[in-house]
Amino acid sequence: MDPQAAVQWSRRRLKVTGPGLSPWLHEEVGRRMQERLDVIKLQPQHWLAWEPVRTGLESIGLIQARYPQAQCHVYARQAQEREQALAILQKSWWQPARWLNPLQLHDEVPLKQGMLWANMVLHTSAEPLTLMGQWHQSLEVDGFVMFSCLGPDTLRELRSVYAAQGWAPPAHEFTDMHDWGDMLVQAGFAEPVMDMERISLTFESPERLLLELRELGRNMSVQRPRGLKGRLWQTQLHQALRHLARPEEDGRIMLTFEVIYGHALKPQARAKVQAHSEIGLDDMRAMLRQSRPE
Repeated sequence: MDPQAAVQWSRRRLKVTGPGLSPWLHEEVGRRMQERLDVIKLQPQHWLAWEPVRTGLESIGLIQARYPQAQCHVYARQAQEREQALAILQKSWWQPARWLNPLQLHDEVPLKQGMLWANMVLHTSAEPLTLMGQWHQSLEVDGFVMFSCLGPDTLRELRSVYAAQGWAPPAHEFTDMHDWGDMLVQAGFAEPVMDMERISLTFESPERLLLELRELGRNMSVQRPRGLKGRLWQTQLHQALRHLARPEEDGRIMLTFEVIYGHALKPQARAKVQAHSEIGLDDMRAMLRQSRPE
């Protein structure tokens, strides 16, 4: 992944063509991820929604309903997105929850959270291990992170089209779920649980396909062309995409998205063990006496 491209995407104002403020696929993944909370018995008193406008505002509402007594915190770097989150997630003025449990907005990562919710964000980070470290620092001991991201099989049909045309990849490579699990442990988490599923989406035309892909991200591959493409290339792309049409799907174009889900705990910090230890002679004699049978 090109780090500069990742930074530019994180700062870009999100434009969604559908009825909501967040991409449809992110909302659907968020709905599926919150169902996985059924297997987690921990009940957080404070939880953090990570960049919810980009990753699914409606699914955040589902978490609020699941943990009605918990304090909801929202982290978003852009002021506009914090305002959008407040407008959607804040309770109405006549509801007691608005006054007893108001929404908390942050432009810096808050600490001591019982749960951190990070939907469809990890695959857009050029430094995912650093990002996991931020999550770990934000959580209290025995808190947990719930996250989702795209996996390696995502856009495999589109990648095949680009390869057949001799073009550079249409997106950066996505990380395997086992590697995410290893990174979680490296970042200090414990007991990571990983899961994945493949979602097939169909599109009525190449134009619609490309429009929705632009809502999900950009081509952050280091191999991507640096210059702008012309109309001739766009025509070639549309023609190539039509070859992905499926007769069994009424001629609609199908793309695969591999979605990875994961959760992990923040354990109690282990005491550091010194390379050398010193034990006094009297202490050693006392230990030996205690170890002798009566």
